[in-house]
Amino acid sequence: MAELEGLEFGKSDFVLLDEVTMEQFMENLKLRFEKGRIYTFIGEVVVSVNPYRQMDIYGKETIDAYRGRELYENPPHLYAVSDAAYKAMKRRAKDTCIVISGESGAGKTEASKYIMQYIAAITNPSQRAEVESVKNVLLKSNCVLEAFGNAKTNRNDNSSRFGKYMDINFNFNGDPTGGHINNYLLEKSRVVQQQGGERNFHSFYQLLRGGSDETLESFHLQNDPAVYAFTKEGAATTTSNNDRTSHKAVMSALEVIGFSKEEINSIYQILGSILLLGNVQFESEGEVVQIKSIEAVNHIAELTATDPENVIKSLLYRTVATGGGEVIEKGHTEQDACFGRDAFCKALYERLFGWIVSRINSVIEVKDYNPVLHGKNTVIGVLDIYGFEIFDNNSFEQFCINYCNEKLQQLFIELILRQEQGEYQREGITWQHIDYFNNQIIVDLVEQPHKGIISILDEACLTVGNVTDTVCLDSMDTKLAQHPHYTSRKLTPTDKTMDFQKNFRIRHYAGDVTYSVEGFLDKNKDMLFQDFKRLMYNSANQVLKEMWPDGQLGITEVTKRPLTAATLFKNSIIALVDKLGCKEPYYVRCIKPNEMKSPVLFDDARCQHQVAYLGLLENVMVRRAGFAYRQPYARFLQRYKMTCEYTWPNHLMATDREAVEAIVTQHGFQDDVAYGHTKLFVRTPRSLFSLEQERAALIPILVLFLQKVWRGALARMRCQRMRAIYAIMGCYKRYKVKAHFWEVERRFANVRTMADYGKTVEWPTPPAALSKFHKNTVMLHRKWWARQIIKNIPPSDMLEVRAKVAALTALNGERKDWGIKRAWERDYLANVRDSPQTSSSFTRISKELRNKDEYSQVLFSGFCRKVNRFNKSTDRGLLVTDKYVYKLEPKKQYKVLKKVPLDTLTGLSLTSGVDQLLALHTTAQDDILLCLQRGELSPNQDRVGELVGALVDYFTRIRKVQFPVKVCRSSMQLHMRGKSKSVTVETKPGQTNADFKKSKDGFVLLVPAN
Repeated sequence: MAELEGLEFGKSDFVLLDEVTMEQFMENLKLRFEKGRIYTFIGEVVVSVNPYRQMDIYGKETIDAYRGRELYENPPHLYAVSDAAYKAMKRRAKDTCIVISGESGAGKTEASKYIMQYIAAITNPSQRAEVESVKNVLLKSNCVLEAFGNAKTNRNDNSSRFGKYMDINFNFNGDPTGGHINNYLLEKSRVVQQQGGERNFHSFYQLLRGGSDETLESFHLQNDPAVYAFTKEGAATTTSNNDRTSHKAVMSALEVIGFSKEEINSIYQILGSILLLGNVQFESEGEVVQIKSIEAVNHIAELTATDPENVIKSLLYRTVATGGGEVIEKGHTEQDACFGRDAFCKALYERLFGWIVSRINSVIEVKDYNPVLHGKNTVIGVLDIYGFEIFDNNSFEQFCINYCNEKLQQLFIELILRQEQGEYQREGITWQHIDYFNNQIIVDLVEQPHKGIISILDEACLTVGNVTDTVCLDSMDTKLAQHPHYTSRKLTPTDKTMDFQKNFRIRHYAGDVTYSVEGFLDKNKDMLFQDFKRLMYNSANQVLKEMWPDGQLGITEVTKRPLTAATLFKNSIIALVDKLGCKEPYYVRCIKPNEMKSPVLFDDARCQHQVAYLGLLENVMVRRAGFAYRQPYARFLQRYKMTCEYTWPNHLMATDREAVEAIVTQHGFQDDVAYGHTKLFVRTPRSLFSLEQERAALIPILVLFLQKVWRGALARMRCQRMRAIYAIMGCYKRYKVKAHFWEVERRFANVRTMADYGKTVEWPTPPAALSKFHKNTVMLHRKWWARQIIKNIPPSDMLEVRAKVAALTALNGERKDWGIKRAWERDYLANVRDSPQTSSSFTRISKELRNKDEYSQVLFSGFCRKVNRFNKSTDRGLLVTDKYVYKLEPKKQYKVLKKVPLDTLTGLSLTSGVDQLLALHTTAQDDILLCLQRGELSPNQDRVGELVGALVDYFTRIRKVQFPVKVCRSSMQLHMRGKSKSVTVETKPGQTNADFKKSKDGFVLLVPAN
């Protein structure tokens, strides 16, 4: 029951009426319409009155208000029944359908669009791209189908001239995954003829008024519908739709759906061909029929990609196969040519419409569906089909449309009235029977085999000879004379509202309808000459060819007689009703308030007639006396057992019914239910909603409990696995450690007897746990190896070894050649081989200095090129002892020119090249800059490394202090008399010996090129 509306708006649910009478029903319906409340409930059925104006009740806020709510929580609305169908589909995994019914102009098409918009708005909260694509195509398909399947009639500006049933497929999450559209009985006769004041299909006017000048010119069309025979009737008719705007919307929708530019162009080429065909006229010259304007035929051939000669031939001749297999061409009369042209145009449009629907289906169909992977695929069906029609002139189309509405009304009676009452009787529920009109008798009048009107029409179409519509009417009068819902002028001669040999009348559930039998047989035969089919199949346009697969048959090939239009329609409607019958139905019953399309006028008599034939009053009676909800005991118990302490998790009672009674009693609504033999019946939705609320509150608690238990089980399993893993890992690690030890032992078992003491033996890769141990082991082996090597070195060579180690450490690989491979003599000035002419003089001076200065060790001596602060470079002798650094004059018997205490040295700089440049840094910032010279012992000896090693070894080993060594890659920095100087090395061609040269900021050492 609906709430949240004041009494000034009337009763929002007809079930709440004080008395169920037609007067009170109409009074409430009129009050709500006048107050702007166009929707009213009958239980779960929505009664909708067309407001004939835009209403602000379909926005996002309204959608949010109805999303996930129960029917009675909000005022009546289309969204309420849409959400109920969606919840039933999602909660119970049941296929549902929404049947929208009512007469033409009652607002069925708009209702279906709002339902589609609501379903699209509440699904796919995660905004998945593939789901959004499906939703867009489903919504845009409405725009396209309206353009090609709707038209303005005298009763409705946007009347559906075809029936549409759309299945929307949903995955287990409730998101749309695809769909399928079925179309029924397109009113193709409208293509060639319309009643006064009506229009052809919207698509023609949209093309002519909305197409660009270039497009129309390429199609050989003008932008005036009055020029063309098929659109001139509606050219001056006013309509609420803007054709230009609608054309843009349709073009955009076609692109969104996925039609290619070639396909869209082909669609409008076919429309242009139909318009041009309508203007083709014929004239007779004797027995020969000719086409008046051949130019129009050439344009048609161009648009259909066919040969002009073949188009002319198909319009003027009919190819016939004789009994002997001979093929002859039979010329048309002028009347036959016009009939063939019109039939061709109708067939072209019908095939085009069917192709558009199938093309949309190919885009939205569910692809690669696997129930195992994707879960259950559920469906919501939306039926928007033509309403009941009573025109001044009712023909074959109105007969089929009204038969369809009879079938749908019969389904409504079957599901809502008869089945419900029948179920109460079967379940033993106390029930007062409600009488209602069962229209099965009218359905049988139309479709009963051998006796129904469709069977009589088919029999007449199959009869050989000149069988006319009048002969068919006589046959109907003979066979149906005793039927209470059939009459004609012949059967009731006094009824002058019908004409002899023309009209018959059926007393439909919605009222009496008088039909004109003229054209019934031709429309039922739906005959189209094979020549047109072959013409279209042989078109160079692949889209057009695809629409005419039956055109590939040759003229002599025998084909089975096709079913008639009425039989095809009957079969499709029966299939539709069967499809709807297996789904859980929800109904929207649309009412047209007046014939003037006025937003304020409420025609009481017109509306009362619709309420009566729709059976709404009976629906209220059944609903008021009945139960809103029913469910088998087992299923009810399964859903709500957690709300009762006696049934959770499993009951111990004798039957499920006793357990259900315990649930009902605990919640205190035993007066609102009835117990059937196999089902529980709940009278009002409020009781069910209270159960749903409690269930919704308990589900998270139960889920958390289950999650806790399951997570505990998972944690225990994980813990057991981890323990097992760690045990295995521990054993494996111990094995890896032992295996490493074994491998090391194997490889190094004989290192003591090896020539290199195992230096070349490759160490095995250690496990991660032994990485530090491995480094220590390698270090220990290296120390042991070094000790073994050192043991074999004579004591006299140890000083040289220590010096070389010190140089290696100090230079750190930054100087490529520093004399490591040669023997270091240290005292080169005293060496007879290196200085044969002056060695004796130096030896004498050296002894004098040793006695005088009491030094104990010569660290290094040799010739050098020195530069002083006056920028003068000269050859000198260099003597480095453990106490002093001496600068000697070799030309004056090694006279001492300068003596610098060794303690004042703070470091040493040298270059990274092969030159012998170095600087001894002092504490007084008066550094010694020199370039060592090679003696005669070896002209290419590098002695810089020897001096570095001697000084570093002495300072670190003897004096226990660090002696910094800096290797310079570019310029060398030093001080002379406190002033900063920069020294660089340059190669000079033609230079024989290294020598210094003054530069802007210091000195340049010029060295030979080689």
